[in-house]
Amino acid sequence: MREYAKAQPIADKVVVIGGGTGQSVILGGLRKYNTDLTAIITVADDGGSSGTLRDYLKMVPPGDIRNVMATLSDAPKDFLKLFQYRFTDEASFLANHTIGNLMIAAMAEQHKDIFEAVQYLSKIMQVDGHIYPVVNEPLTLHARFTDGTEMQGEAEITDAHKKIENIWVENERGEEPEASPAVVNAILAADMVILGPGSLYTSILPNISVPNVAAALRATTAKIVYISNIMTQKGETDDFSDGDHLRVLNQQIGADVIDVMIMNSGIVPDDYVDWQKWNEISHQVKSDPEEVKKQGAIPVLADLVELRDDGAFHNADKVAELLQMISSDPSIQSQNISKD
Repeated sequence: MREYAKAQPIADKVVVIGGGTGQSVILGGLRKYNTDLTAIITVADDGGSSGTLRDYLKMVPPGDIRNVMATLSDAPKDFLKLFQYRFTDEASFLANHTIGNLMIAAMAEQHKDIFEAVQYLSKIMQVDGHIYPVVNEPLTLHARFTDGTEMQGEAEITDAHKKIENIWVENERGEEPEASPAVVNAILAADMVILGPGSLYTSILPNISVPNVAAALRATTAKIVYISNIMTQKGETDDFSDGDHLRVLNQQIGADVIDVMIMNSGIVPDDYVDWQKWNEISHQVKSDPEEVKKQGAIPVLADLVELRDDGAFHNADKVAELLQMISSDPSIQSQNISKD
């Protein structure tokens, strides 16, 4: 079991909405605080092992769920290493699948309900917090590009490297999806809701494109914080500033509800990044605090860059410290409180 000397809570109840690597990184920093954490995770992934299991088993893609589960787990390190083990290319039909993805798939088949399966496996994994798929069925991400063309599928949209005009999600019946009551209630009961960091159009927006999730974000009295990305993504957010990211988020939610925007002021050296290894990124996000203020959010700037693995990532500990400061600052109020 991993032992942490828990720091004072950031807030009593914190909800983190997203997907991909960024969500797990931030949760890793937050779990060191004595806070009730809930992770709400996208289910629109259709690439890699997750995509294969999704197609064959008609299940919610398990990859992002697996990574969050490993991050929040108090299970022994050797077990977590096995849980995250990925079979090599030589493993025939098991190639590139992880043990954790297969375990989630087995639980989903056994319970006939991905939400219940994740809750049951979370108990086995000794998860410190709550893990909720945003909906209980796989979603398909749709995008309309600025050239007028449309495409569906997260992996395909990412690989297109084209500028996106807008996105939406549908279930396999072509209908608008609906989040479970647990997801909506977690947002409504939260003291702080955190969006990001992560791919704007393929990790964050698929969650808030679910209508009752967007409605919950408009209604909650929680402080809503967006952690802006450090780097832009090819096609998706080329030439985006922090303010551009915020504008797209508020448009998708349907109101200017984001109270605080955490922005990176550190510099990513061009000669450090392996641009072939991290070929989905383009360049550093432009800082535009004045535009952020115009949209009703408070900009909070700090050097958050952590250089590792030939790439640029958020320093989870520094972000957590900022979140604690934001939570305890009485001058920062939720914009939704005045609507009650």
